[in-house]
Parts: sequence; C-alpha cells; structure tokens
Amino acid sequence: MNIGIVLYPTYGGSGVVGTELGKALADKGHKIHFITYRQPVKLEEFTANISYHEVRVSDYPLFDYPPYELVLASKLVDVVKYEKLDLLHVHYAIPHASAAYMAQQILKTEGIEIPFITTLHGTDITLVGKDASFEPVITFAINQSNGVTAVSESLKRETYEHFKIQNGIDVIPNFICIKQYEEVKIDHRLRESIAPNGERIIIHISNFRKVKRVTDVVKVFAQIRAKMPAKLVMVGDGPERNKIEQMCRTLGLCGDLQMMGKVNDTIRVLSVADLFILPSESESFGLAALEAMAAKTPVISTNTGGIPEVNIDDVTGYMSNIGDVDDMSANALKILKDDETLNRFKKDAFEQAKRFDLGKILPQYEALYERVLHRHLL
Repeated sequence: MNIGIVLYPTYGGSGVVGTELGKALADKGHKIHFITYRQPVKLEEFTANISYHEVRVSDYPLFDYPPYELVLASKLVDVVKYEKLDLLHVHYAIPHASAAYMAQQILKTEGIEIPFITTLHGTDITLVGKDASFEPVITFAINQSNGVTAVSESLKRETYEHFKIQNGIDVIPNFICIKQYEEVKIDHRLRESIAPNGERIIIHISNFRKVKRVTDVVKVFAQIRAKMPAKLVMVGDGPERNKIEQMCRTLGLCGDLQMMGKVNDTIRVLSVADLFILPSESESFGLAALEAMAAKTPVISTNTGGIPEVNIDDVTGYMSNIGDVDDMSANALKILKDDETLNRFKKDAFEQAKRFDLGKILPQYEALYERVLHRHLL
C-alpha cells in the first residue's frame, strides 16, 4: 500500500506512535509518506520506503494566525495526486481529520478517490474536544472519516459520550517494540551515579503539564523516602517544573531529586529504575506506563482513563484514586519492601508489556487499511 501519515512531529505520544507505526509499515514493504510541518523526532535517519513532505506555512499579512489547516489540506492534495497514495492515516481529529476531509473533497472534483482513517489519541477528545467552539468540527470530521480508531476502550466510550458520533470506532491500542527493550542492558554506571549507596530509584517521565499532577510525584516520593533510602528522577520539562523545585526545597528533598530534563533515550533511564509513578488526572492510554513496564519497571498510577487497560492492580503495580497520595505511597512501599517482591513485579510488568508489542498491533492496522480500501472501492 501507498500510505500518507499525518501527525504532530513532536515527542508527544501520538507523534511517537504515528512515526513508529509508519516505520514498521515501511519495513513490511509499504510505501510511507509522512506529511507534517517538521521532520518527526523519531525519524532520525533515511529508511527505505519512507518519504517526508514538509508543510510550509508562510506569514500572510491578511491573517493574524497562520492558516495551517488550509495549507495542510493543499499539501495533502498535492501528495495524494502526485505520489498516487491509496490511503491517508491522520493522527488527531483537528486539524488533521478536518484537513483530510477537505483534501478528499477537493480531489473528488478531479476524479480522485482517497479514503482517510482518523486515530483519536486523547487530548483531541478529552481537552480540545470539550471546548464548545470545536465540538461541531470534531464531530463532523470523525463522522466523515472512512475509518476511526481510538487507543483505548476508555477513549472510545468517552468519544461516544461527548460527541454525536454515528461512525464506528475500532480500538487499536498504543504499542511498544519489545525487542528494543530486550536489547538494552542495565547501565550500571548510570544507576550508581544516581543511587551510589544502592537506594531505590523512583522515576517519572512527562511533559510536566498540570494534568500530569507532578507535585503528587514529589509528595509520594517524600513518603517513600521517609521509610527507606530512595532517589527520585524526573525526566521531561514543562510549566509545572517550578512547583517541583519549590516543593523539593520546602521538603528538603533536593539532595535526593534529580531533574534530567528532556531525554531522547528514555529506555536507558527506565532500565535502572525500580518504580515508575504516573499520578495523572487524565490518560487516554498511559503510554508512559507501558514503556516503563517494557523496561521491567512496575507502575504506581491513578485508575483514570485507559490506564486500567495497561496497569494491572497487584500484578504490574498498583492503582489509586486521583490525588490519593497516601494510598500511592503505601502501594509503592509494598513493591519496594524487598528484592523478592520487587523482582516479581518487574517480571509481571514485562510480561504484560509483551501483549502490546508492535508485532501484535501492526496487523490490526493493516487489516483496518484493507477493510477501508475494500469498502471505499465498492
């Protein structure tokens, strides 16, 4: 198949998933065309069967804001027409699905038929979509899609609850490439630099937005450290970082907290961790939790959104209600109390992660592509 993939080319989960999906499809012989405003961060080097098409947005004196959706639609028309694409797969409802629909209608006037599939990742539904000013566009774009996927059953339910959707939605979960984790050896020098006296290593990775409740991570860690030697590693950056730094000074934790900033090789960092904390108030899937589990790191999380579809209570970690720092801390101590218990959770976390291996998820996308193309040709 000749497939166009539209995504945000950033470190966010949707961008990573969309890029890794395209690379895996290319490895199987499909021709993949990434269409976005910047080369995706996970597209580091030239790969056979992959092309990148930049969406260039110029400054127009007439507009206060660059008309990205219109420029994207025009670019889609150009790429579909001259690269002879069979299918478009867009990640996020707006502006990508609405731009794909516009391109589809333009091409139809020229006798070119192109179906498009929309994948819902979460914030297009849980945050942006609940803004009344966007609701009509999102509803329309989803209903006009020739195929729709959601990354969790939870997100699928939420989409139907908040929008008047007549279209069917297939649940195809996010994924990891388990082989990448199996090939990584524990970096003992890194572990010793973080925990020179053998302390337990707690980790959190996110964009430090308010929804991630990063201050809860610090509160949970404070209670863990009061009971046993431990170190906290915070990976990422964002608007809540100042609050973390203020809390660590107030609580006297700065000597045991390391802010790593944005890290490309998160697998290496996760490989030295003993526990991952994800106290988010909203997660459509919980990709960060899955990545931790693939690195044999058990997870302490909230029970919101799609997380329960990934993290299994008392098997791969524990789940608590949003904001219940005391329960999260107690559960963390259950896991960390001795090596035998910790190793059992590590093993079970890895076994659960295998269920989401790319090799098991990729055929679901290929089957969906075939169904959509078959229906569209009828």
